[in-house]
Amino acid sequence: MIRISELHVPIGDGRPLEELAAERLALRRESVRRTEIVRRAVDGRRRHGAPVCFSYVLDVETEESERKILANFRRDKKVAAAPKAEPSVFTRLAEQKSAASGARPVVVGFGPAGMFASLALATAGCAPVVVERGQDVDARHAAIERFWSGGALDEDTNVQFGEGGAGTFSDGKLTARGGDPLQRDVIEAFIQAGAPEEIKYLAKPHIGTDRLRGVVKAIREEVIRRGGEIRFGARMEELELDAGGVRAVRLSGGERIGTDTVLLAIGHSARDTYRMLYEKGVAMEAKAFAVGVRIEHPQEWIDRAQYGEDAGNPRLGAADYALTFQDAVTGRGAYSFCMCPGGQVVAAASENGRLTTNGMSLYARDSGVANAALLVQVRPEDFGGEVLGGVAFQRDCEAAAFRLAGGDYRAPVQSVGDFLRGTTGSGNFCVAPTYRPGVTICRLDDCLPPFVTRTLRDALPAFGVKIAGFAAPDVPMTGVEMRSSAPCRILRDRDSFVSVSTPGLYPVGEGAGYAGGIMSAAVDGLKAALAFLGKNDRI
Repeated sequence: MIRISELHVPIGDGRPLEELAAERLALRRESVRRTEIVRRAVDGRRRHGAPVCFSYVLDVETEESERKILANFRRDKKVAAAPKAEPSVFTRLAEQKSAASGARPVVVGFGPAGMFASLALATAGCAPVVVERGQDVDARHAAIERFWSGGALDEDTNVQFGEGGAGTFSDGKLTARGGDPLQRDVIEAFIQAGAPEEIKYLAKPHIGTDRLRGVVKAIREEVIRRGGEIRFGARMEELELDAGGVRAVRLSGGERIGTDTVLLAIGHSARDTYRMLYEKGVAMEAKAFAVGVRIEHPQEWIDRAQYGEDAGNPRLGAADYALTFQDAVTGRGAYSFCMCPGGQVVAAASENGRLTTNGMSLYARDSGVANAALLVQVRPEDFGGEVLGGVAFQRDCEAAAFRLAGGDYRAPVQSVGDFLRGTTGSGNFCVAPTYRPGVTICRLDDCLPPFVTRTLRDALPAFGVKIAGFAAPDVPMTGVEMRSSAPCRILRDRDSFVSVSTPGLYPVGEGAGYAGGIMSAAVDGLKAALAFLGKNDRI
């Protein structure tokens, strides 16, 4: 096949891709047999009044001689031979499958890192045992809905813990930095589990929390079908170690699972597990993270700012944004994070008496409200540099927010105008805050450190220059966002993925401090499983 790169098509051009490909390659329409979208991005730059375009990478199959076509375009770097497709890593693992021997590996946590580590191990014939402190995704969904409706918080089954991890109740974004080839294998596995085909080629793919729940269940069923075992409501209370490394995992119900291999995919909120590992002498270090608030706008504002006159075109969907700011004096950065078009702000607490938020979207992204975290960098020196000092920092802010808003998991909210003026009381917001179980008008300064609020006050006007209306006085901000990433890192060898202090322990994913989202966590878990299998450089 022939690959065409950077094929720009105005959104109003509804011609079939086969016709567009024939035109680009100077061929008869009838000679193009089929096209396959490799990538599709929205180019909203609108230079000189030009319309918003889709930018495609297309693979084209034709009746004409590919050699002749390539010769005709030899000086055109945007027309080339399409690379040969390789079988996925899971296909290759299945082909090389061997019977399990020795103690079964234990995977702790069934978020993205744990899911893909488990899937790889099960596919390779290792029959992993997966322990997850939360419940299966259906029971988890019910528990979360009860909490959002004003019920009690379940500290083991919530937005942070349970089947699928924290990403299951988010936007289901599958973007990641870099071009690791394993990302393709993760995408294919999601599609086989029921995710929409479009995630294969969209520049900013997402599944949506409503569809992601079904995808997660399908992956679980595949792990079980291939010999894995998954136990829900099974929190790891102790990691048994001796001079040789891992000996066993003890669970909250008293069960002991003997093993010499643990893939630790605990997620960024397993604070009790961090404490246990630290006390066991597992090598860890403090790391930077970020905290802040959630900001909400009418989605049409963001659409208009990004797409101009093309805003509202159904082919474009809800627009997103990414904003950054750096304080010229302190060097401290602020940025938007986990932007959720057409979504809602959600209660994401996992500890009684503490409150934190997150953002979530369904697949359709049709709530009419855009939200994103506005975060400020937190450095280890901001909390004294202690290994678990970041956990204490997060907890203090979460407890302050809980008390400030009334002590019943309502969240503190403040208008941008009040926040910038240092006042409070305004409640006539441009969009009603979407957080459940509700909000209380407060001063965000009373639950966030001064260096955070000071940086946000400097960043908001700068963001308002980039997106009209972003810092309008009636825009609501809901606090606090504390769980953007892990506050510490569990140290591991770069190549083997094994803990530098504890043989047999493989720290992986967001909770270990090596990933930042569904895709990067899934790839990290997959790589760790391949390292354990001794195939990280041979498959």
